[in-house]
Amino acid sequence: MTGAGSLPPLDLTRAGYTPEGGEIGPVSTGWRLAVREFMQNRLAVTGLAILVFFVAFSFVGPLLYHGNYLTSDLLNTNLAPGAGHPLGTNNQGYDELGLLMKGGQAALEVGFLSAFIAIVIGALWGAISGLAGGAVDAVMMRVVDVFLSVPFLFIVLIVAVRYGASVLSLSLLIGAFSWLVPARLVRGEVLTLRVRDFVAAARVAGAGRTRLIGRHLLPNALGVVIVNVTFQVADAILYIAALGFLGFGLQWPNQDWGDLLSNGLSYLQDGYWWQVYPVGACIVLVVMACNLIGDALRDSLDVRLRRR
Repeated sequence: MTGAGSLPPLDLTRAGYTPEGGEIGPVSTGWRLAVREFMQNRLAVTGLAILVFFVAFSFVGPLLYHGNYLTSDLLNTNLAPGAGHPLGTNNQGYDELGLLMKGGQAALEVGFLSAFIAIVIGALWGAISGLAGGAVDAVMMRVVDVFLSVPFLFIVLIVAVRYGASVLSLSLLIGAFSWLVPARLVRGEVLTLRVRDFVAAARVAGAGRTRLIGRHLLPNALGVVIVNVTFQVADAILYIAALGFLGFGLQWPNQDWGDLLSNGLSYLQDGYWWQVYPVGACIVLVVMACNLIGDALRDSLDVRLRRR
């Protein structure tokens, strides 16, 4: 209550008063700020749209477009793009558009599955190494150094020739050799996190190493992990494309974009451009989209790199 001679309270909002330093907006969490920063990046949104398009193209497209990519049709070989075959046919009479969809399925499946395997192994290895420190850390990092010195492509070629190549086997093999970089990144992040006050408080409260890693260290290193996933997917797609191009890719009837590119190059001099350029554009666009998303995630998740 106010006295008879007192003045009514001043409404600063109606008076048009602006606090010094600008208006005070609602407090947002770190993840909301990261999402907002990501969506303001036009290249990131473009990359995300490209990746979503190719996922839909590869997995939803075959449900809508039933191209022939299983049975040879020698009466319709090397047809130019036209009615019935929007991207033409190859030397076996297979529909190129159907092959692109089928190859995209294999490339994306290997890319995402191998990235998941690499991130899981690398994150756990790096977190354990960084938290343990000392001799354990030294030994675990020397194991990483040994694996980094192994010629990865030769090992993949040997295993593919000896045991055959499938989506699962290639994903396991690529993931088993791709966890080294995530392990180093997570270890470096854990080395900085383990000396923070919240980790010390958790230790005092009786948290064991498993709880420290699962509840405190890995969640706070999630930004590094998320960023690295996109680059792992791009690298895996390039690996499988290289294997297919060299002739050691998936076994028929499974095909990937590298197989199509290798087969099409044999006929490029004959003017059959539709067997090379579309599949080459698919590889370039998907890898570029993953890199754009990764760069934007790095900028949005790192507070120091966010635009003010």
